[in-house]
Amino acid sequence: MTISKAIITDIPELYELVNLTYRGKTTQMGWTTEADLLDGLRIDEEMLTAQMNKENAVIFKYTDEKTNKIVGAIYLETEHSKMYFGMLTVSPSAQGSGIGKSLLTYAEDHAINNNCTTLTATVIDVRSELIEWYVRLGFIRTGRIEPFPTDGKVGIPRIPVELVEIEKNILIS
Repeated sequence: MTISKAIITDIPELYELVNLTYRGKTTQMGWTTEADLLDGLRIDEEMLTAQMNKENAVIFKYTDEKTNKIVGAIYLETEHSKMYFGMLTVSPSAQGSGIGKSLLTYAEDHAINNNCTTLTATVIDVRSELIEWYVRLGFIRTGRIEPFPTDGKVGIPRIPVELVEIEKNILIS
């Protein structure tokens, strides 16, 4: 297992991985698919570049040491005492192997090291199995709901969807 900060030269591989995982044809293999809920890309290379260049933000990648391929990723952004995470991605062929949980643990450690007390994210409301997975990892639903973005940059909903906020309080020792 190698988790490290993604760099600009990783963008083409991250672009392929994220879109394959969330919207690609092989996503039916994994449980993270949004292909039945949303059309369009999950992210484009311009958005990945902007995320990498954003102050107080970072993308971490999980690299398979045998193949040297990126098989997982997570975006983190610090805002005051909260660490937002998004784009938690695990290759469909590697799902169920603990990579997602490892990336979240890494995110939690990164949050603590940055003096954050809360790890937070938004999840598509109809993704009950995903929300339940986060609950098993100690997250709670905050009750806050946001409309799904209508600009088409992260996809176009096939059905009405909203984003529910989840969070986990973390301890700083």
